[in-house]
Amino acid sequence: MDKLVLVATQVGILFALMAVGAGCRRIRLLDDSAVKGIVDLLVYIVTPAVILQSFRRPFDASMLSSFALAFAITLAAHLVLIGVATAIFRGADADSRSVLRLSTVFSNSGFMGIPLQSALFGPDGVFYGIVYVVVFNIVMWSWGFCTMKGVSLKKLDRSQLRLAFINPGTVGIALGLPLFLGSGQLPALVGSPVRFLAELNTPLAMIVIGYYLAGARLSAVVNSGAAFLAAWIRLVAYPIGLLGIFYCLRDQLDRTMALAILTAAAAPVGAMVSMFAAKFERDVDLSVGLVSGTTLLSILTMPLVIALAMAVL
Repeated sequence: MDKLVLVATQVGILFALMAVGAGCRRIRLLDDSAVKGIVDLLVYIVTPAVILQSFRRPFDASMLSSFALAFAITLAAHLVLIGVATAIFRGADADSRSVLRLSTVFSNSGFMGIPLQSALFGPDGVFYGIVYVVVFNIVMWSWGFCTMKGVSLKKLDRSQLRLAFINPGTVGIALGLPLFLGSGQLPALVGSPVRFLAELNTPLAMIVIGYYLAGARLSAVVNSGAAFLAAWIRLVAYPIGLLGIFYCLRDQLDRTMALAILTAAAAPVGAMVSMFAAKFERDVDLSVGLVSGTTLLSILTMPLVIALAMAVL
């Protein structure tokens, strides 16, 4: 119960910040163009800063080993989800099928996961949590891109394929990993701005999510059994299944690493799903409904899943 209260309190804090974003929309302090600029700032500036900041620590061989293992586990988990989503939603029409598949696979690991990992598990939690963000970007800009575009990976040109491996997540890793391996420190003129930018992640991300929640259209989800199934897999079946595997391997895994991965796995549908749906003219209403609906439901599901994980691992 203590763990449940702890996690619920942290989730409540995040939703209080979301309320600020919703209020900004209601009083028209923010509009779509302003929020798009904030999202770009988060993706291209703040996310690499968060990653770089998490690597500013003395080198630890055991943490590097766990970091590599976390990458392998996270990539394998995404591949399994891709197989499940591809099989389950085979019969849906093309526009909704791509949205349902991506909604099942991709969580809001950056905007929702990192703030919770930081609050619950500290810098070590963020260190392992960024692995999920990196894998998210690689898979989103390869399989996710192809699924939304309706083409195979073989048909991507070099510039499109390059996005899978050169993106804010991988750039942050490329800059931060040498710093960690050499136990290096950034000079104050660089290190302080990086830290300040990293600290923007939680408030700005929650304000953005709150802004979109205030304009949520949930009818597309309420009227779709397939959408409920995608939401159930994303919020319950997937993280609980992953927890079962981690429980069986608990003696071989770093606890903080496992909890950080589970926190990201339990997050609602990623906002990038809606962005891709709009970009490729898929079922935007369904994508917005799934992002908004699962975010609201995560008020209940994330505390329960994470508290259970903290109790048994």
